[in-house]
Amino acid sequence: MANSHPEQRFLAQARDLIEQALEANLPGESDAGVLAPDLIAAMRYAVLGGGKRLRPQLVCATAASLDPDWQYSGALHRVIPAACALEFMHAYSLIHDDLPAMDNDDLRHGRPSCHKAYGEATAILAGDALQALAFEVLADAQALPPDMQLAMLRTLGRACGWRGMVGGQALDMAASGKVLTQAQLARLHAGKTGALLGAAVELGGLGVGVGADRMTSLTSLGAKLGMAFQIVDDLLDVTATTDKLGKTAGADAANGKNTYPALLGIDGTRARLQELQQNIREDLAQLALAESPLAALAAYIIERDY
Repeated sequence: MANSHPEQRFLAQARDLIEQALEANLPGESDAGVLAPDLIAAMRYAVLGGGKRLRPQLVCATAASLDPDWQYSGALHRVIPAACALEFMHAYSLIHDDLPAMDNDDLRHGRPSCHKAYGEATAILAGDALQALAFEVLADAQALPPDMQLAMLRTLGRACGWRGMVGGQALDMAASGKVLTQAQLARLHAGKTGALLGAAVELGGLGVGVGADRMTSLTSLGAKLGMAFQIVDDLLDVTATTDKLGKTAGADAANGKNTYPALLGIDGTRARLQELQQNIREDLAQLALAESPLAALAAYIIERDY
């Protein structure tokens, strides 16, 4: 992502802080209390081995966009724990997603999936440990007021659980080989992919203490961003190469997954994405965020090619 504009420079700054915080919050093999070095190595492999960091950047971009003075005050550090927690949760989900019992994918970020590098048992445990670490990091964030901390923990738990990401994954597995309607497919993706992306926007809003009305608008925007992200992913799965994606291209079709191109065709999917993009722009304008780090990141999510 180019960084010639203030919004993009902010996103680059946020990403640097996120990378530093992820490294700082992950255990090392020499840390006190380490029981299984291979487990720690697998956790670090899964988190630090690449990725766009879109979810933690969304947390930071939302907070900074809602309160520009907050951005320049250096208080960006206040939402970094929430950003890290979300990325640990995402890394756990990818480990489990790639397992043979799930999507059975051997590549992630251009490298062997965690279970290919460390074995299935260690990979499962690494995912479990990262999920627990996500809540630990957020619960230990002493810079957050207790009521804000509790609201963030609740948001994260809801997004990753039975009504969100895990529920969406279960629905995805149950629907494999079946043809879903567009409404059913939207529901699936709203859980599996959209829940964490939506939570990122909500966590950013919570970090600056937005009111209930504005939070409702942010929640709606986050849901649309999550859907747009998934539609782009579906398109790239059939139009991009494995080298470009860093994961196996065409895997969705090979596994009989329900996708937007399979349901609407490529042209129909692109039309749906354009419609969604316009809705997102309108939402950003209504929030007075048409020119902001959040708007820049939203554009990247929709226009990316990997």
